[in-house]
Amino acid sequence: MLADHKGLAKVSGTPGKTRLLNHFKVESAVNKTTTEWFLVDLPGYGFAKLSKEQRAKFEGLIESYLQNRENLALTFVLIDSRLAVQKIDLEFMNWLGDNEVGFVILFTKIDKLSKAQLSANLAAYQKALAASWSELPLIIPTSAETRAGRDEVLGVIEEALTEIAKADR
Repeated sequence: MLADHKGLAKVSGTPGKTRLLNHFKVESAVNKTTTEWFLVDLPGYGFAKLSKEQRAKFEGLIESYLQNRENLALTFVLIDSRLAVQKIDLEFMNWLGDNEVGFVILFTKIDKLSKAQLSANLAAYQKALAASWSELPLIIPTSAETRAGRDEVLGVIEEALTEIAKADR
């Protein structure tokens, strides 16, 4: 959805199919200048049917990448909007906060819910996060099908790229 290229990223009906860090080089215009950046798809940490050994390996890979990647500008945590608040998601977001990794929550698949269901699920996540966070992270409702939230996500990316450009001067 973000790259405006259907089929660029492989998706599966079975969670946990991403086993590598997949890098996508993107060129975009930021402040009238063409900028290159990478969108990196990390393995999921939630519903994949993995052995404890495989899960530990993925967790180590993800944690190492997020803690040690010096040019990491922004992290998006994708949350399926259809699901109730998941303990594993809250633990991961708390880990990000504890490790000072800035992130934005992308509430995905909003086209699959009624407005009332979406509103209730968003409120539940905000309430759960408020138990641990004094300032809530940005949450952007999105849909790859309807492209809802695309412009807002791209705006957040552009803002992060602009901040990096300022810091490099």
